Amino acid sequence: MEIRKARQSDLEGVKKLLSQVLELHAKLRPDIFIPGTRKYTDDELREIFEDPERPIFIAADDQDQVLGYCFCQLQERKGVVNMTDMKTLYIDDLCVDEASRGQHVGRTLYEYVTDFARSEGCKNITLNVWEGNDKARAFYDSMGFGVQKTMMEKKL
Repeated sequence: MEIRKARQSDLEGVKKLLSQVLELHAKLRPDIFIPGTRKYTDDELREIFEDPERPIFIAADDQDQVLGYCFCQLQERKGVVNMTDMKTLYIDDLCVDEASRGQHVGRTLYEYVTDFARSEGCKNITLNVWEGNDKARAFYDSMGFGVQKTMMEKKL
């Protein structure tokens, strides 16, 4: 398995995994997510693939097939009166193909992303997990994540 930055040739593999993520979220929150869709259009993905502030890392097998991805965003907070300056790596999305789960693809991707964040001078890594996505939550717990803030909702 190789971990590398996404290329335009990875578009179809990334789209497949984006669809898997969307379907999971649609089952968890049908009031928010629409089944049969995905988070980004082809044009948006092509743009993100070229954006150095939004790197996507791919886990690929020996045939260069996408086994998983990690969408990242480099974020910097500066000059906020009541907060310290900080550079953060935000994980926008991490997904391992259903057929590749249990093979340490997610752990390998996450470790690579952690090394990347350190090399970029980031002080932390943040992400959001939807309530009810217990497998993702257990994975992030096992990677050493803790709760930074809680977002609550009251449906009307």
